[in-house]
Amino acid sequence: MSEGVVQSIETTAPPDAVFKVAAEVTAYPEWASGIREVEVLEEDEQGRPWRVRFVVDGVIREISYVLVYRFKPPNEIAWSAEPGKDIAEMEGRYEFHGLEDGGTEIVYALRVTPAFPLPGFLRRQAEKLVMGPALRGLKKRAEQEQ
Repeated sequence: MSEGVVQSIETTAPPDAVFKVAAEVTAYPEWASGIREVEVLEEDEQGRPWRVRFVVDGVIREISYVLVYRFKPPNEIAWSAEPGKDIAEMEGRYEFHGLEDGGTEIVYALRVTPAFPLPGFLRRQAEKLVMGPALRGLKKRAEQEQ
């Protein structure tokens, strides 16, 4: 993923538990700061969310977008945005790497191109502001549910 941001965090929860929490996108407003609404538009053949509409509290304004998900249990969840009025392009993924102690390294990669003018350095700042709280929230939720 070029010109994006990558961050990681470790958790005591095993990869399958972290995957389960991350795959439950309708619960994101409970643990991922800034997410106001989540609506599953379509599910895949396993009943997992495939197309999902989000409304988030953006750094500059409220932002709405639709993500299309790809699941590779229990090690990866990836997504890309459908072009829209707020987001021209977005690609992201969570990777879950098992650790020797039974925990998980969670890697979050994100690249966003807004559909409105925004200098590159501000875009990268916004990506970082989204990622840190999301990683901490995912870690906390996975540890609570294990």
